[in-house]
Amino acid sequence: MSQGPSHVFLLAGQSNMSGRGGVINDTKTNNLIWDGQVPPESTPNPNILTLDLDKTWKVAQEPLHRQLDRMKSCGIGPGMPFAHEILAKDPSFGAIGLVPCAMGGTKIAQWQKGTALYNLLVTRARTAIQSGGKLQGLLWYQGESDCGEQEYELYKARTETFFTDLRVDLNIPDLPIIMVVIASAEGNYMDAVRNAEMSIKLKNVLIVDAMGSTFIQDQKHLDTVSQIRLGQKLADKFLSSFPH
Repeated sequence: MSQGPSHVFLLAGQSNMSGRGGVINDTKTNNLIWDGQVPPESTPNPNILTLDLDKTWKVAQEPLHRQLDRMKSCGIGPGMPFAHEILAKDPSFGAIGLVPCAMGGTKIAQWQKGTALYNLLVTRARTAIQSGGKLQGLLWYQGESDCGEQEYELYKARTETFFTDLRVDLNIPDLPIIMVVIASAEGNYMDAVRNAEMSIKLKNVLIVDAMGSTFIQDQKHLDTVSQIRLGQKLADKFLSSFPH
């Protein structure tokens, strides 16, 4: 394995963590494609690395989730703006390693212990730690797919179980988790899921609210401007809340 970063962050959840900023409808093919526009807040930086699927660290480039969430058109997400903001606010922070693990369209049931996504998250986290970096936190953005009538009532309990199991399996009982409170939904119960997210009281689980975001054409996925703003809010929350 190549030389790793000093600080590691897991990126997990569904499509708004994976990133759809800059994804547009190609009028020629009627397919969704990324427009290829990389804002300054998402440009490559030698101090921002990503864990490749071949288990090596490489300089991170957008779209961060293109290898993993490959059935969808990935664009700009919050991960790169998050890392840029940390380095801007604390230039002595050291190299940051981002570990993409998000998958578009997934429900919280698909992240429970023993599922393929859960196992992938734990495996990639352990791989990242083996290179010597400290696992500083999980950035979690998920819930839009749980706003239907069959899911929303179970969301809080399932999310708390997921966070607790992940901490146990990584042997980091106080792992910082910053959860994004959703601002769009597939279903009629967004407010119920938002309330569930805001009512989780586990230690070292903090929230950043995506409400007020702007979206790409589908009105479900954050556009590039809002992904940048979200990444910066996540960075500010981490720097102001946790030792580093």
